[in-house]
Amino acid sequence: MKLFFASDLHGSLPATKEVLQRYVESGCDHLILLGDTLNHGPRNPIPEGYNPPQVAEALNMYSDQIIAVRGNCDSEVDQMLLSFPMMSDYAWVLLESGRRLFLTHGHLFNSDKRPPLKEGDVLAHGHTHIPVAQYQSGIFIFNPSSVTFPREGHPASYGIYQDGCFEVFSLANELLISGRL
Repeated sequence: MKLFFASDLHGSLPATKEVLQRYVESGCDHLILLGDTLNHGPRNPIPEGYNPPQVAEALNMYSDQIIAVRGNCDSEVDQMLLSFPMMSDYAWVLLESGRRLFLTHGHLFNSDKRPPLKEGDVLAHGHTHIPVAQYQSGIFIFNPSSVTFPREGHPASYGIYQDGCFEVFSLANELLISGRL
């Protein structure tokens, strides 16, 4: 199983097109969206190429491959544009190793406020716009950062999981960080 992670698109059409191109090139089985998909939110500037309807249209072409969760900037109005469900605060995925992967945006559950996880589980979230791939107190924390508003000097990025390895890549396909289960 090969998974592609993106978070915090915030309605940017150029960023979404880049993500979808990288997703197709990656050969991943599923595209996981970790929230804040269409709306820029009140604390962020309007991103370059802000066009939520066209972002929804582009993502809908892959609706049968998407697993998505709701971010703090996502709403029921956004869901009306999308043909895949994205209003759940979290989702579980079972990895081939038998480990559990907890998907969430990061505003409700994160590395500081964890859901009930057991040692070896994975918590994947966005929200902070900062890449992470490491163990913290027995739980593997993964954050692909943001393709629209990366923070702390990091480049726009996405993540990939394959064969027990989580990696974060810049949009220029440079490996930024990696961690193994």
